[in-house]
Amino acid sequence: MSADLAPPEAPPEASSALAEPFDRAAFAAASGASGAQLADLDRFLSLLTERNAQLNLVGPSALAAFWLRHAYDSAQLLVLAPEALTWADLGAGAGFPGLVLAILLKGRAGAHVHLVESTAKRCRFLEEACAALDLPASVHNARAEDLELKVDVVTARAVAPLVKLLGYAWPYLCRGATGLFFKGQDVEAELKAATRCWKFHARLIQSLSSPQGRIVQLKRISRVRPG
Repeated sequence: MSADLAPPEAPPEASSALAEPFDRAAFAAASGASGAQLADLDRFLSLLTERNAQLNLVGPSALAAFWLRHAYDSAQLLVLAPEALTWADLGAGAGFPGLVLAILLKGRAGAHVHLVESTAKRCRFLEEACAALDLPASVHNARAEDLELKVDVVTARAVAPLVKLLGYAWPYLCRGATGLFFKGQDVEAELKAATRCWKFHARLIQSLSSPQGRIVQLKRISRVRPG
């Protein structure tokens, strides 16, 4: 298997020790977010709370755990790819990690986040949030594998098992993107299954927002030829 499966490592210059409760102040301390970025995140949370009652974008527990399980979970990707300017979030859903990344990248020259989502009602919410917060982002109401976008990083959270997710992400990966994919404690089994169809170099990174979480960093990917 062409994958590095050493014990998961923490991202550089970051700590996995999280104080409870993890609230807005804890997020600011852990992420280094500016006042303007925190204000945008407040507005995002307010809009999400308001629209969730109509659109059922996330479960009730997601709103209560916003700052740790969603905002900080998303923000940690920037530690792993600090130079990346262009991102594609596949299956963007309610905006995690894509909208959070766009908020934190706002004002940075050349930054842009592509929010790829196949469900129309979620796209309407994403478009509303992007407009309200004046974010450097585009919403694509399309299947991920049908687009041809050149980006620095392609990411996804809770979209599909890795073997299928790589098929969705292939158009981005084959154009030079690095993959940063959120996974859980079964990630090693997913990596093993994926090697039946794909060759790749993988690095496992411990999530900062969950002891069970992992981030898979993928590079140098190609398809396995039949036979």
